[in-house]
Amino acid sequence: MSRRVSALSMLAFALLAASSVLAQRTLTATEAKAHIGEQATVCGKVVSTRWAESSRGSPTFLNFDQPYPDQVFTLVIWGNDRSKFDNPETTYRGKRVCVTGKISAFKGVPEVVANDPAQVKVP
Repeated sequence: MSRRVSALSMLAFALLAASSVLAQRTLTATEAKAHIGEQATVCGKVVSTRWAESSRGSPTFLNFDQPYPDQVFTLVIWGNDRSKFDNPETTYRGKRVCVTGKISAFKGVPEVVANDPAQVKVP
């Protein structure tokens, strides 16, 4: 009986490890649209940025691969988290950036909200 329990434990561990690897998948900005609602890392080049300081929530938008209004993907940093990122619209502009988080969509454009700089990497 203990061999059976051990085999089931190993199978459960393997499935858990496989699911965590899948949860950490890396997508291009273009691929993100097909993964709304999923946790992933999305990578692309930041080609346009905007800090909407006077808008509700004072969001900063980092647009990947195509400039606004034709952006492929947007990394959003809300105003209450902005100070953690040290001028993100300048720091990340023109760089290849990867952001990890839950992919959502706003007006058909996929996005990830970053609350912590640890979510954003410049590979």
